[in-house]
Amino acid sequence: MSAPWWDNDYNGRTGSDSKGQESRVYVGNLPYRADERSLKDSFANYGAVSSEIAVDRETGRSRGFGFVSFQDSKSASDAIKGMNGQDIGGRNVIVQEAQPRSRR
Repeated sequence: MSAPWWDNDYNGRTGSDSKGQESRVYVGNLPYRADERSLKDSFANYGAVSSEIAVDRETGRSRGFGFVSFQDSKSASDAIKGMNGQDIGGRNVIVQEAQPRSRR
């Protein structure tokens, strides 16, 4: 089973909202103790719909990055501007538009 952030053919998660699709942002430099709930809560002021934390398959531990989905691209853009460089759990996070990852 592949994860949605690994496949470039994963539909409906990145890009514009012209077809009613959600927009996603990448959040890097997360503390390893961060979970999906705390990540979503951190972006709640911008209208976060859902969040995902990348987890190491072998250890089950966070890989230090995740994704947050928004209803539209304006909300995602506002979140990037407002949250990039902000402190979450003692670490300054990197927030940018999520890019599809090519297949290996």
